[in-house]
Amino acid sequence: MQIAIVTDSTAYIPEEVRKRHGIHMIPLSVIFGDESYREEIDMTAESFWEEIKRQKELPTTSQPPVGEFVELFESLSKEYDAVISIHLSSGISGTYNGAVTAGQMVDGIKVYPYDSEISCMAQGFYAIEAAKMAKEGKKPEEIIARLDEIKKSMDAYFMVDDLSHLQRGGRLTGAQALIGNLLQLKPLLHFVDKVIVPYEKIRTRKKAIQRIYQLFDEAASKHPVRAAVIHANRPEDAKKMKEELESKYPNSEFIISYFGAVIGTHLGEGAMGLCWYKK
Repeated sequence: MQIAIVTDSTAYIPEEVRKRHGIHMIPLSVIFGDESYREEIDMTAESFWEEIKRQKELPTTSQPPVGEFVELFESLSKEYDAVISIHLSSGISGTYNGAVTAGQMVDGIKVYPYDSEISCMAQGFYAIEAAKMAKEGKKPEEIIARLDEIKKSMDAYFMVDDLSHLQRGGRLTGAQALIGNLLQLKPLLHFVDKVIVPYEKIRTRKKAIQRIYQLFDEAASKHPVRAAVIHANRPEDAKKMKEELESKYPNSEFIISYFGAVIGTHLGEGAMGLCWYKK
């Protein structure tokens, strides 16, 4: 059985990694005024952070139309018997539900939609693991079972550096953002029951990063993990974090990923994150 692996652009898997594993990607979009850009195709993370500085208003974001899913699945049906379609949490986007609907509309291929219940490179890890298993000839049910196993140990924490994005996006009032910035508050966020919720409010960026390290240590000190350092236009900070973690946890694996346009719209520049799961 030939199995295709699909994920959406918010997994932020570097293009060369997607190509290496044969992962297909369907994009979400960001809309500045009357202009719509498919992230990872029309707009890279780098160009997004440049554009956001030129705009007075934050962009809006949109999920892929069901028709694009149908078109993708139908094209895959020419080469594959099944597709596992892995998407960002259904609690923050309708993308997963779009895959479900499209899967019911196509013939000639069995579609297995999968709700990662998370986003960014944590979601990407599911897609990479699925792609490896597909190449090994595993059945769809075996792959889904492994993804469910990963989900039991998957964790992620994000630090918001610039509260103005949360404020402009309606997540905070102007007064809350102003006070937060004056006090140098850096909210830590994580996923609970498919949605992003506050975990802790911490004073200063340095202390917030140290708190993420503490949370990571609770898992990585017990067993080796696969982890990703995620950054919003802070590549040097991400590189430093990766090197620090690699030196302390030599039995774990670390990569660097990024917050692209869609997730970056909500978190803002300077955000940092760390996600991991048990190897």
